[in-house]
Amino acid sequence: CLFVMVLSTALQAFYMGKMLGGEEEKDPDAQKKEEERQEALRQQEEERKAKYARMEAERENIRQGIRDKYGIKKKEEKEAEAAAAMEQASEGSLTRPKKAVPTGCGDEEEEESIVDTVMKFIPAPLMDMFNKK
Repeated sequence: CLFVMVLSTALQAFYMGKMLGGEEEKDPDAQKKEEERQEALRQQEEERKAKYARMEAERENIRQGIRDKYGIKKKEEKEAEAAAAMEQASEGSLTRPKKAVPTGCGDEEEEESIVDTVMKFIPAPLMDMFNKK
């Protein structure tokens, strides 16, 4: 029983010394092992990135097959075509390109049809007032 108490006290003192920043046993190959561990981690990370790059390439091939089958264009292609069209339209111009007028805004034919539509709903006495002028 005395032996157990002495042993436990010695172990406690030993571990307390390590926890308080005491001298630890230095492994002569510790630096080499740490470098090997870091290299293994780096290699695993490269393999993981390569795996996900392959998976993304396969997905892109599948997406492209679907686009080709249904005649869909990629977003980048659509944006590039729109930019090229804007550039081509304003090639000789010194000012910035004009924005397209949305439908229903600025078309005189549509404005007339809107006025005609509104006139249909105006009561007859008010119509007479408009016609007199």
